[in-house]
Amino acid sequence: MLIKFTKMHGLGNDFVVVDATGELKNWRPSAKEASFLQDRHFGIGADQLLLLYPSDKADLRMAIFNADGSEVEMCGNGIRCCALFARRQGLVGKDEMTIETPAGIMRPVIVGDEVRVDMGKPKISGAAAAPPEGLELPPMTCVSMGNPHAVFFVPDAENFPVAEWGPKVERHQMFLNRTNVEFAQVIDRKTVRMRVWERGAGITMACGTGSCATYVAAISRGYADAAGRVILDGGTLTIVWEGEGKSVFMTGPATEVFSGEIKL
Repeated sequence: MLIKFTKMHGLGNDFVVVDATGELKNWRPSAKEASFLQDRHFGIGADQLLLLYPSDKADLRMAIFNADGSEVEMCGNGIRCCALFARRQGLVGKDEMTIETPAGIMRPVIVGDEVRVDMGKPKISGAAAAPPEGLELPPMTCVSMGNPHAVFFVPDAENFPVAEWGPKVERHQMFLNRTNVEFAQVIDRKTVRMRVWERGAGITMACGTGSCATYVAAISRGYADAAGRVILDGGTLTIVWEGEGKSVFMTGPATEVFSGEIKL
């Protein structure tokens, strides 16, 4: 089978994007196929595989597969890339669209060189809860953005050993479906520096849902104002959340790298 793809990234968080609205609409990649396409040595190379399918609830439906082949609920950087891809490929004929995901229907809007997304209402579980049992970490804030996040505020995010602690938290027994893990440092009331360990992908240069979860956690703990920025390894996202019962809005770039074909 020959797969046409476009390689894209959002602040260095990179994706293989596939139009599955036509002849591929009945194709669901196996874990082995998803991992191969994302392999940086034998395949294309990416943090996630994104497929756009027809939807009877929205303009399109997005499916997301991690580098380990597991399917997940939502990807913030990925949905920005999918929105730009859909517009450029003519899958959607407007700048404002709806995309169905396992986490709900998202509403990206293309604004110039960036994409603004209504990410829905966050769910916070304990603003400053005890860390997972047996792990010597600071208090955590668990936030769902349709997918799970455990946010830890640390004195120095830049030098924090993410590769050591990320997998320990991700696979801790308290998280039955594993979790994404963010280590963040508050710079000022409008600026948070964050590094991320993504469930099923490891360290990535950026995480959209993780940025939303981190800024929501910072607001809930009284560290940040309603609008600010999250600085990631790959760049900066703008996050706005006006409090309980309100949606989180994320704004950032999406970049097309190249297109091609690959045989499965």
